[in-house]
Amino acid sequence: MATGSGAGRASVRPVDRPRGNSTARSKSVAPRRPPSPARARPAAHHDDAADMCRVRVALRIRPKNAGELAQGADFDTCVELQPECKKLKLKKNNWASESYQFDEIFGENSSQKRIYEVVAKPVVESVLEGYNGTVMAYGQTGTGKTYTVGQLGKDDPSERGIMVRALEHIFSSMSLETDSVAVSYLQLYLESVQDLLAPEKTNIPIVEDPKTGEVSLPGAAIVEIKDLEHVFQLLQIGETNRRAANTKMNTESSRSHAILIIHLHRSLKIKEENTASIPSDAQYTLPGDLPLVLKSKLLIVDLAGSERIDKSGSEGHMIEEAKFINLSLSSLGKCINALAENSLHIPTRDSKLTRMLRDSFGGTARTSLVVTIGPSARHYSETSSTVLFGQRAMKIVNTIRLKEEVDYETLYKKVENEVDRLTSEMERQQKLGHREKMQMEKRLKESETFLNDLKMTSSMQIENLEKEKHQFEYAIKRLMQELEEKEGKNNVLSEKIVHLEASLNEKKQQQLESFSTTQTLAETTKAHEKKVGELLRQLEEERSRSASMKGHFNVLEQQLSDAQSSAQFQEDTARELKRELSKITKTFTSQVHSLEEKISQLISEKELMYKELKSTQAKVQDEARHRQSLEAEVLRLKRPKTDNCAEESKTLCGMVRTGSGLGSEAFMSKSGNLKETLASQRGTISKIFEEVGLPNVLALLKSEELEVQIHAVKVVANLAAEDINQEKIVEEGGLDALLSLLETSENTTIHRATAGAIANLAMNVSNQALIMNKGGARLLANVASKTDDPQTMRMVAGAIANLCGNEKWHVMLKQDGGIKALLGMFQTGHNDVIAQIARGLANFAKCESRVISQGHKKGRSLLIEDGVLSWIMANSTMFPPSTRRHIELAFCHLAQNVENSRDIIITGGIKELLRISRESPREDARNLAKKALNSNPAFLKEIQ
Repeated sequence: MATGSGAGRASVRPVDRPRGNSTARSKSVAPRRPPSPARARPAAHHDDAADMCRVRVALRIRPKNAGELAQGADFDTCVELQPECKKLKLKKNNWASESYQFDEIFGENSSQKRIYEVVAKPVVESVLEGYNGTVMAYGQTGTGKTYTVGQLGKDDPSERGIMVRALEHIFSSMSLETDSVAVSYLQLYLESVQDLLAPEKTNIPIVEDPKTGEVSLPGAAIVEIKDLEHVFQLLQIGETNRRAANTKMNTESSRSHAILIIHLHRSLKIKEENTASIPSDAQYTLPGDLPLVLKSKLLIVDLAGSERIDKSGSEGHMIEEAKFINLSLSSLGKCINALAENSLHIPTRDSKLTRMLRDSFGGTARTSLVVTIGPSARHYSETSSTVLFGQRAMKIVNTIRLKEEVDYETLYKKVENEVDRLTSEMERQQKLGHREKMQMEKRLKESETFLNDLKMTSSMQIENLEKEKHQFEYAIKRLMQELEEKEGKNNVLSEKIVHLEASLNEKKQQQLESFSTTQTLAETTKAHEKKVGELLRQLEEERSRSASMKGHFNVLEQQLSDAQSSAQFQEDTARELKRELSKITKTFTSQVHSLEEKISQLISEKELMYKELKSTQAKVQDEARHRQSLEAEVLRLKRPKTDNCAEESKTLCGMVRTGSGLGSEAFMSKSGNLKETLASQRGTISKIFEEVGLPNVLALLKSEELEVQIHAVKVVANLAAEDINQEKIVEEGGLDALLSLLETSENTTIHRATAGAIANLAMNVSNQALIMNKGGARLLANVASKTDDPQTMRMVAGAIANLCGNEKWHVMLKQDGGIKALLGMFQTGHNDVIAQIARGLANFAKCESRVISQGHKKGRSLLIEDGVLSWIMANSTMFPPSTRRHIELAFCHLAQNVENSRDIIITGGIKELLRISRESPREDARNLAKKALNSNPAFLKEIQ
């Protein structure tokens, strides 16, 4: 019942090791060796470690009930407690008694609080540290199991049982801000797992993880709880929905096993060694600490009490309930016995209860068991059985493991949020940079436009100034020419004046010389003076005009100078604008470079954020390469030697599961080396299946290479041995591919492995319909008629035997030659083949007898029509003892049909019936023979 699980980074905390002698009875018991690999599989992680922890068992005796108190002095007790020595003396009578020692003894007056602190509190504290745990109550009905475990005590806190106190303890020890606790409340009623919190969910499947071995219940309601009030509500709902009834032993007798599953998730952080290599940059956003989560599970189990019908007074449907309760408790007892005796085979699959408690006994959980008994000597046998159950449980040692994992979900969300934040920041920066770039480009365009306008305006102004300059130069030249002309005229006038003055002086000289001409000369002089005055006035006018022209020329020169200085200023302004534009361009370029650097930095940070994801991709690629190497190894596997083929056949034969267990007797008697070989092969095949995938494996069935086909069909046959894989194989077309191989292939090894796979699939009722409708029985009969290999015949006989267990297909099975094929394979003389033939005939006869007894069918048996009765009588002395019991059952079921009486009498079957009724080692066969002899008038007449 052991499972090993290691998820994430598993580590181990110190745990309490068992002290002292683990034996409980006063007799000495040899020390127990560690659990075998079949019960304690190692965890997947290579760093996993584990500690051994024995199952702790306490005993509690209930007070006398009203009926026992009414007996007064006549009450006889069979129990004597010695709490100080932790011993119990069980008295069979006044002179015979036995002493047993437990981890703790609780008397009639022990409080609920003390029982919790001793039995359950260490387990709850271990669960809070990250380990799985189980607390379970076992005992006879009416001895106080439900009171000990499931009492709510809402009005009186002192009456609270282990369930409520455990949840109180958990709430007080964890933070609901970072931790979570959820519960599932289930009951096992009539071998059906039902949800007490959601009654509409019935027949919930039990699934075992093929990789870790962990048991889960998909479909069961898991309710997260936040406070104690919510706990009371859920437990009250579960208690209301749980099955209970009134018996003579208990007025509220539980009719189902109740299991409260508490799921704990606790968060913590540890520093990784490789975080020291990460740079401590303020902008670096990767977390230095990895989030870890402790995932643990606590099972609190309130088993229904074992009971005897004569004492409990059960009747009607309650008898059926009692049968299933006792059956599941018996399966649990068998598992406890096997674990206590270090058996190599633990029958955990016999009951759903043992499958659900797979981890609690011999597994990885810390387990405490409280066994409850009553004081009355009237129930001595039940009390003794309960005490011995506790004693055997104390010999079991569990390998507890810490359930500590890296919280990749939280880490992924954190990294995803950081990536989103950085991406949004990068997009924001890009948008901001784009916006700034657009603004700078807009300003640059505006500046260029302004500069172009300025250049155009300046050039136009310069052209206008140049034109005005040329006009002024031309006007100055013209004025200078006019001035020169005026100066030339003035020079001519000056010369004339000088000449006139000379002439005047000459005339004055002549006046002196000639008085007579004085008056004439005076008049002439006046005329000349007048003319000179006019000339002088004209000269002054010309001089004033020349002065005004010079002033106008100076004004024009000043205007030209101003125009030249204005053009120089505009050129300076243009150069200044060019310098400012150059500065703006440089600033914009530097900002663009800065934005590009920021973008590259963000990209590098993003690459760092995805570093871990890339490493994960590398791991996936490594696993893919490993898968390819495994596929290559499958192709290289060859078994040329006859010894290897024989061992392979025996191993493949072990894969065929049978309802009655007949097919596995020879295999279970083989050496331990063969079992280890089978386990290693199944482990290898399971690993190949996980890495390659079912569709790829089924595709190899159609390969053109014979060796590839052989290994592929072996893998499918091994996968079909597990219930969880059968539906997937059929859905992916595996059954069609197997039937096609059976029809087309001529290879004996392929026939053997294919028949084994079909035999495993035929254990399922729905698969039987598909096999029969697709002609599977006809193909199996054809293979049986062609092959001489005993192991192939055994596979074929096993498949047909499984199909014989469904009365719906009996007619088609007979028509397809399945019955005759079984009889034909008897010629091999191989014991394993004969065992499968006998099992198939027994299944056929039993189902046919049941249908006839229910009135659904009449007439002579189909087996007799195919000569099975004559075959049984002719070979009755040739069957080995292990096979004869099934032949006897088949014969007795045929004798139940009155229509078969004549054939049985003719073949001498009366003597065989008489022999079976007296000498058969099986009680059921003897009873069937007696029933047939006593109820059939024809048989009674023949006996007389």
